[in-house]
Amino acid sequence: MKVKDRRIHRKIRIRKKIAGTSTVPRLAVFKSNNNIYVQAIDDLNHVTLASASTLSKEIKSKTLSNESAKEVGELLGEKLKNLKIKSAVFDRGGYIYHGRVKSLADGVRDKGIEF
Repeated sequence: MKVKDRRIHRKIRIRKKIAGTSTVPRLAVFKSNNNIYVQAIDDLNHVTLASASTLSKEIKSKTLSNESAKEVGELLGEKLKNLKIKSAVFDRGGYIYHGRVKSLADGVRDKGIEF
């Protein structure tokens, strides 16, 4: 089994257990070789409430690093605060919780979003 296949199996296993609502959205993370993306998703209404990535205009550094991942998390945290959302459920997308994924989560937490 390939590494990507194992990640997808982990992702499916995680998604069975968590779901987002309009008051407590699911923060879904996707990471490619060049960029990192995160969305706040309301699974009940099938709507993306907010999103951010290293491709966003507000992000200063365009290279993928722990610092840019933290900036993406802070940007999403600001957007969620503007929507008056105080807590969320973190969906790491099958990725190991360290490095860029952890930096992104820390950036969201720095803006006051709990998960």
